[in-house]
Amino acid sequence: MLDQLSLDINGLTVNYGAFVALRGVTLTVGRGEIVVLLGANGAGKSTLFRTISGLQKPTSGSITYGRTNLVGLSPEGIIRMGIAQCPEGRLLFPELSVEKNLVLGGYIHRRDKGGVKDGLEEVYALFPILRDKRHQAAGSMSGGQQQMLAIGRALMARPKVLLLDEPSLGLAPLVVEQVLEVVQRINAAGTSVLLAEQNAYAALSIAHRGYVLENGVLTLEGTQQALLGNDAVRSAYIGV
Repeated sequence: MLDQLSLDINGLTVNYGAFVALRGVTLTVGRGEIVVLLGANGAGKSTLFRTISGLQKPTSGSITYGRTNLVGLSPEGIIRMGIAQCPEGRLLFPELSVEKNLVLGGYIHRRDKGGVKDGLEEVYALFPILRDKRHQAAGSMSGGQQQMLAIGRALMARPKVLLLDEPSLGLAPLVVEQVLEVVQRINAAGTSVLLAEQNAYAALSIAHRGYVLENGVLTLEGTQQALLGNDAVRSAYIGV
């Protein structure tokens, strides 16, 4: 019997015209897990995230959260179900202040002033630098600070499952370490995480399980230790 709070993807196929971006993808993010999705550029990671979030329609297959089928729901409806995405490239509103970007992230779930205030305090507790810069334009911050803001904006939606698409992209190693430490804290507080990454070593260092996606097909899956010890994974994604 499926966990009522697991995200389950079964036989998911996504086409862009004649091009098959995902073919028969099946994976699960269990309650309380950090699951990493490894893959190179163009492997289909972002397509999978867009499909889970209702931004892309699948050709076939199912996406369920607990007992609810997410296929056909609007992006707003999927956020209401408790699934929020932090997209690759952050996609912030650079001219708006840090705080206004955060408030927009809570538009679905935090309409009342009290809820917005509580959400902001939760994000500022995780990322104190955002409190310091809350009145600055988002585009004026460093790449690492913008990534923190993008994660904070997603957290304003009160997700039960957080989709993180390439959060380490373009960041210095020390900043990557800081971001992933916060991901662990988010997970420890009860949020499940699906983390798409090319930085396999960093991602697997915090994950419980993982999958490898190549050209739209899942080719490997296993525990953290199994994937870290897999020669193909080490050669392709860790460089040893």
